[in-house]
Amino acid sequence: MPQTFTDHRRSSSARRAAVGALGVAAFALAALSAPTPAYAESASPPAPTESGGPTAASTAQGPADFGDCPSLPAGVDPAKWRCEVHTAAPEVTLGNVTMTLAPITMTHAEGPLPDGSAGQVWGAMHSTPTPVPGGLDGTRASGRGERAGHRPEKLFITAEYGGSSDFYTGRLSLRFKLTNPLLSRRCAIGGETPVDFQLKRSGPSEWISQDPPIIKFSAYDDTFTAPGVSHCGPLTGLLDRRLGLPASDGNLLSYDATYTFVTYDKLPGSQTLSRS
Repeated sequence: MPQTFTDHRRSSSARRAAVGALGVAAFALAALSAPTPAYAESASPPAPTESGGPTAASTAQGPADFGDCPSLPAGVDPAKWRCEVHTAAPEVTLGNVTMTLAPITMTHAEGPLPDGSAGQVWGAMHSTPTPVPGGLDGTRASGRGERAGHRPEKLFITAEYGGSSDFYTGRLSLRFKLTNPLLSRRCAIGGETPVDFQLKRSGPSEWISQDPPIIKFSAYDDTFTAPGVSHCGPLTGLLDRRLGLPASDGNLLSYDATYTFVTYDKLPGSQTLSRS
């Protein structure tokens, strides 16, 4: 298949491009390790150490958790399917707020279907809340709330899977849950319609370790539209003004990520079974 990510050169005078080049691609990452990579540039694995064991870099990464590996489609060859786990701490700009999100972990599987076409199965995504700079009313960052004698309410944001992904083309949807005691549990950016990302490459992949396999990749999207908040009750208007939403431009998702993988014939028993 032809390469589907768009190469990007950083410009020292363009802030958005510079930030985007910092990181990139949980999703391109995953696609890189497909049995026959559809769009990733090839990267040579590092030579093993003299002892034949893991490199220092791989030891520092620690063991991967493959507990979220999904069941495979019926009729596929487990030895040709990989479960891929990547981690990243994305930087995101939504409207007028920029922050580095708490680390996320994504798991999915890729491999050839019985008819020879490329298949993929979603596994899971995990993350934790990140404080939004300025809190609920936007005063925390400047300290105005403290000088005025009151403490602004904290506001937290959590990236959640939006229900669709295509790791071969770098597409992924997310919603951003907003948490505060005054807000509904359903309050989110992208609560009605998740935010769709089309990730673009900002550089080739890099093998950090061969045993276990650890690969570094970078990608970004600076073309998506950030919708207004939804399901936030009486504070909906306040939050939209506070966050500068909806915003059709000036938004950015970027991150450096690392990922590892294992073929399904190497996974513990029940995870190698195909779905009925």
